[in-house]
Amino acid sequence: MRFISQGTAVNQKIAVSVVFVLALFMNIMDITIVNVALPRLGSDLHVGPTAVSAVSIGYLVSLAVVIPASGWLGDRFGSKRILLIAIVLFTLASALCGAAQNFGQLVGFRVLQGIGGGMLTPVGMAMLYRTFPPAERVRAASILVVPTAFAPAIGPVLGGVLVTSLSWRWVFYVNLPIGALALAFGVLFVKEQHTEHAGRFDVLGFLLSGFGFASLMYGVSEGPQRGWRDPFVASTLVIGVALLVVLVITQLRTTEPLLRLRLFSDRLFRSTNIVIFLGTAGFLGVLYLVALFFQNGLGLSALNSGLSTFPEAIGVMIGAQSASRFLYPRLGPRRVMVAGLLGVTLTIALMSLVDSTADMAWMRVLMFALGLAMSHVFVPAQAAAFARISAEDTARGSTLFNALRQLGGAVGVAVLTSALAAVGVEHVIAGHSVPNLASYHAAFLVAAGLALLAAGAALTIKDADADSTRAQHVPAAAAQSSKDAVALPRHTAA
Repeated sequence: MRFISQGTAVNQKIAVSVVFVLALFMNIMDITIVNVALPRLGSDLHVGPTAVSAVSIGYLVSLAVVIPASGWLGDRFGSKRILLIAIVLFTLASALCGAAQNFGQLVGFRVLQGIGGGMLTPVGMAMLYRTFPPAERVRAASILVVPTAFAPAIGPVLGGVLVTSLSWRWVFYVNLPIGALALAFGVLFVKEQHTEHAGRFDVLGFLLSGFGFASLMYGVSEGPQRGWRDPFVASTLVIGVALLVVLVITQLRTTEPLLRLRLFSDRLFRSTNIVIFLGTAGFLGVLYLVALFFQNGLGLSALNSGLSTFPEAIGVMIGAQSASRFLYPRLGPRRVMVAGLLGVTLTIALMSLVDSTADMAWMRVLMFALGLAMSHVFVPAQAAAFARISAEDTARGSTLFNALRQLGGAVGVAVLTSALAAVGVEHVIAGHSVPNLASYHAAFLVAAGLALLAAGAALTIKDADADSTRAQHVPAAAAQSSKDAVALPRHTAA
């Protein structure tokens, strides 16, 4: 496997990291910042609370359609080219969303934004892991943690300020300077990466995955709102699952599949993906739940809610350093991830004891602890996942990894929202309807259960499989930086 690289002679570890972190930060922050603006947006565009959810669902569905094809696109047309196209699409769509004159335009532009976002993350992650050799993957993973965990925390704070001080349109306009900076830096300094043989485009695989993931994502997103027994929700879920079953069968029989599902035969890749799916479901589900708990349950403003969530980001920053510099090289992924997930489980379970604004100081401590513990999951999982995946398969592996992470986040939100609805977010006391905090407490316990399941999955990881990513456990030559790109051994099934 050989990579063809062209461009300005700049340290590619720095160049790729800067562009991808900026783009990923913009992409992830957009989801949480838009959620804060939905009530004001719906009011200004004369759309009801139920219908306004199309702004988020349209984005998620288009994301689900594009992600499966992103790996092939990067291999066929060049990773740099596709990454920059994705940044342009996302940034342009952000400007169009901010300028939308009616709700239909806004939803359409959000779909365009999702197309850019769907290509951005898998292609950018593949570039990052091709640039960093295995022994330095933990450094790359610690870089990825910053946008992955910091952006969801800063989004509600920034969204509250922009919506309160300016208008909902600025939650989209804020992407423009970030996108412009990422694009300029990428054009000037990032070198091209592409494979010599990307293979033919699997049209059947694209259609099955696109319609399957889109149907499943729509059903999972709408289920908590419309009810899981709603005929349309139920039918989209059934159709989505059926199409994905057919997809798996056809992909395993195709010589050049769009999704290289045989990568899951590698036990390390398989285990880390299961951990990421369950861990992301619990983590992003809790971030969504906490916003509702603070605002609807405890009566905080959107801004105060965001500020109370922010300690999670500080915990992530600190935890990422300890995980990448000290714990991972010495202990390997298994013990670090299990300890981190047990910490996440305990932290979320303790959140179920908070029942008034008098406990907010304690709640902020728990948010910090959540970020600290979760960083010890994200860093080792991202560092170890591709340890035994060849450079040729990295883009396709990144596609699978990000598809499962995206689906995990949607499933987590859906499961916790369903738990809220099952208990009831309001009850009547002395003739008045008041928030039912017991529903939030139950949802916190469900999220803790998801984290505990992830800890069980982490126990299946074998540290020896990830030795190539632990600098002090491999020969010095393996830890040397590659000049432009790295050729890894071709993947073999475990």
